[in-house]
Amino acid sequence: MAKLPFLNEAGAYIRGERITLEELLTDPAYARARALGKGRVVEALEKGPATDRVAVAPADQLAALLAYPVARILVSAVADTYLIRRYALREAIATEQSLEAESDDLVLHVAAELGLDLRREGGGFRLHFTDFLKHTNTMRETPWKLINQTLDAGYVHLRREKALRVMRNAVQRRIEEGLPLDVNDAILDAFGRELPEIRGLLEAKKAAFKADDIGRVSITRFPPCMYNLLAQIQAHENVPHMGRFAIVSFLHHIGMNNEEIYRVFGDVPDFAADVTKYQIEHITGTTSATEYTPPECSTMKSYGLCPGPDRVCLRIRHPLSYYRVKGRESRPKGESAATAA
Repeated sequence: MAKLPFLNEAGAYIRGERITLEELLTDPAYARARALGKGRVVEALEKGPATDRVAVAPADQLAALLAYPVARILVSAVADTYLIRRYALREAIATEQSLEAESDDLVLHVAAELGLDLRREGGGFRLHFTDFLKHTNTMRETPWKLINQTLDAGYVHLRREKALRVMRNAVQRRIEEGLPLDVNDAILDAFGRELPEIRGLLEAKKAAFKADDIGRVSITRFPPCMYNLLAQIQAHENVPHMGRFAIVSFLHHIGMNNEEIYRVFGDVPDFAADVTKYQIEHITGTTSATEYTPPECSTMKSYGLCPGPDRVCLRIRHPLSYYRVKGRESRPKGESAATAA
């Protein structure tokens, strides 16, 4: 349970121990749990998606288990989409690595709790194609396309490592969908020292997205989806094809030129200069007959690229509309659109 704290058994165990929220937040007996929980959030910000979390020592198991709700509370108190996603991804990767050393029986148990129709198949597994599609919709690389899978009676045959990779996505989704939690003043007071530190680290990460690094545009006006894609690129994550198409077309239409967009993509893991330049020039209409526009919000959602709407998203249907709305909101009173531009 300490390794897989999102399981129902973990929550039931904590309830069985009759540990109250007040005790978890303030009792010296749980100081270790609070420290570990804060550490999980900090490592998500500082280290990103890769994980080097060590095995849980027997004496530390309860603290490690309680660190999970502590981390969720801290992330919820900050309530930032970028932090939620990085935290969820890091927990999901830690889960994947833990399951690599576990039995198939435990893998199947975890899959069942995640709502996955996963079954043994020879030396590997088979997963119902609907679950496969649901949890690989952001993985647009060729090896993950359904057309390239072995399909039999509605089930996709998967090697063990590929099944665990799909489960990683399911864990990440479960954690993201459960955040942020409601937090009260007592929680904010209890973490009066930790929260400023976490917010400081978060702002430092955001400060890395400097205007002179990505051209003349204002990052503070980005919709959550585009900010999230940019954050993934800055964090050296491998953005799926549709995500790249969306961010390139978005950056183009808010005023960045091809060279500025190219610099944004210069550090992705599978960077290939010629291919990247070709794709940018094609999307922006430099070498093609079409100047593409970003996908609308419904399309971003269907591809799993929407991290969740904020208050502005609820009023618009397109990422470019978000950028324009935020521009109007940030304009000083009395300043005309022409002056602001």
